Amino acid sequence: MSDDVRPLRRPPIRQSTLVRSDREHTFEVFVRDIGLWWPTRPHSLGQERVVSVTIERELGGRVYETWADGSRVGWGEVIAWDPPERFGMTWTILPAVTEVELTFTALAPALTRVALEHRGWDRLTEEQMAAATSVSGGYSAGWKRILEIFTKAAEAEPERT
Repeated sequence: MSDDVRPLRRPPIRQSTLVRSDREHTFEVFVRDIGLWWPTRPHSLGQERVVSVTIERELGGRVYETWADGSRVGWGEVIAWDPPERFGMTWTILPAVTEVELTFTALAPALTRVALEHRGWDRLTEEQMAAATSVSGGYSAGWKRILEIFTKAAEAEPERT
């Protein structure tokens, strides 16, 4: 490799949303209730077969979807666990492992900023990247839609005491 050739750098996808809810509740709806609001069609491997999505609440915990036949299909592993401030996971759905991290910042007693960063895109080849982003808008549009659905779910669900 010559000195003038640099490895490809692809910036992370960064998205954020404001949720009209306190930070603890917002975090719990994302982690505990992901199976209730996550749009498994089209954002899953099993599509119509998916009956739930689970995040095991600890470092090294699994993140997976469960199909109607009982099969569990992995999405990744928990790599950051700091409730209610931060949650991170590997994203193993792509041909190369990437990472997704969410931070939850209290802006007011009932207002939380949720910031998402999906990084590691430079681990994919050009062909893999093209395939991963072939849907209109790619992952950036997908995360935007997912955060919109999540925001509605967090704001709609009453806080548990």
